[in-house]
Amino acid sequence: MDENGIRAALDRHWATSDTNDVDVEHEIYREDAVLEYPQSGERIRGRHNIQASRVAQPSAKRFTVRRIVGAKDLWITEFILTYDGRPSYCVSVMEFVDGKVARETQYFADPFEPGPSRAQWVERMG
Repeated sequence: MDENGIRAALDRHWATSDTNDVDVEHEIYREDAVLEYPQSGERIRGRHNIQASRVAQPSAKRFTVRRIVGAKDLWITEFILTYDGRPSYCVSVMEFVDGKVARETQYFADPFEPGPSRAQWVERMG
């Protein structure tokens, strides 16, 4: 799969993640894909286990993609994942093999108040 095909697959993945279409959302993964969450120390092996773990999540989820960048077999997505109305700023690192995700690592960061020491140089983002 070329880069345009991978980008189209990523766009579809994130769009269907937002609409909670779990079957289409997980088509992007290889059967033997590995998903890691470093902050919680979790590793999930296999597309079906990745999907089952997400279906079991009881929170209402929304995804807002901020940007996708990548080339060849390495792609990064910055997105906001909102669980039950609470946003978390996320980065997904996806490694592709033969046009499917073989490995994904997701990082999560909660919002925080800006420090007053840098206020004179800061432009607030919406």
